[in-house]
Amino acid sequence: MDRRDEIREFLISRRAKISPEQAGIPTYRNLRRVPGLRREEVAHLAGVSTDYYTRLERGSIRGVSDTVLEAVSSALQLDEAERAHLMDLARAANAPSLRAPRRPPQQRVRPGVQRLLDGMTGAVGIVQNGRSEVLAANLLGRALYGPVYGSAAQFNSAAQFNPAARLNPAGQSVPGTPGRLPNQARYLFLDPGAGDFYSDWRAVAATTVAMLRSESGRNPDDRVLNELVGELTTRSALFAALWAGHDVRIHTAGTKRFHHPVAGDLSLQFETLSLPGDEGQTLFTFTAEPGSPSENALAFLASWAASPPETTTTGDPVGGFNAPGLPSPSRPGTPNAGKTPHD
Repeated sequence: MDRRDEIREFLISRRAKISPEQAGIPTYRNLRRVPGLRREEVAHLAGVSTDYYTRLERGSIRGVSDTVLEAVSSALQLDEAERAHLMDLARAANAPSLRAPRRPPQQRVRPGVQRLLDGMTGAVGIVQNGRSEVLAANLLGRALYGPVYGSAAQFNSAAQFNPAARLNPAGQSVPGTPGRLPNQARYLFLDPGAGDFYSDWRAVAATTVAMLRSESGRNPDDRVLNELVGELTTRSALFAALWAGHDVRIHTAGTKRFHHPVAGDLSLQFETLSLPGDEGQTLFTFTAEPGSPSENALAFLASWAASPPETTTTGDPVGGFNAPGLPSPSRPGTPNAGKTPHD
């Protein structure tokens, strides 16, 4: 998308979300032709002329001061993520234009970070980048996210699906194999089984799109990100609709619920930590409430993941989805009976 269009649609979408009542503007029951605030009302609240704000909303943001952008952010009642996104869009508009989006260098997790992950035996630990790619994980993380690692949606074609050959013990792509890094967004929107794995699938999907939108504002020339967005927009109507909403999100902490094919239902609290020495990489940790059924389920999953190879089915992600005494779930990428497709 053109940067001017990006700015225009973002500002219009935020203006439509603020009612006159929320902004403290009397309406006197006047008929309003547009949802939310009018341009002149935003301009008045921001302390700029209507013509000036109109130019901003048309994408003419080059050279606009941070003071004006903060005033517009306040007028539109933007939250922290939205303010940061507007600043990112302005920064990109003021940066020299590149002839073509660049392909960023391959991100690697430092050995010290991997050792930190491996030392977390009672918690799930994964490192993820802004494109929702899983760069590394500990043993419990690979077990929890087994359906993501093993999804056929991670491959360009069904012929490339070879879960036994594409990952090393750190959960990273092995050089020379056709696989890609496991991508949470690709799994969410292209794998029919994602709706079973994530109990709050629609909320997780909306949050993931909002995080990708934030990343797009920070790195508009990231060719891999642009290709991912293009792929998901053309292959998932829901992704396309959510992307068009221009919502952004900063993911810091919360609760995520899973229905795991081995461990069953888990409700886990997550925390995030940006790795300052590795730009764009974030450490996610998941823990269970002490004494809860989820703690028992997580402990069982850890025991299962550490089981000797002969007690699991070889060739499946994280050693397989079969464990002694447990029924075998459907294969990754295979719709469950009666399941409604994402779109």
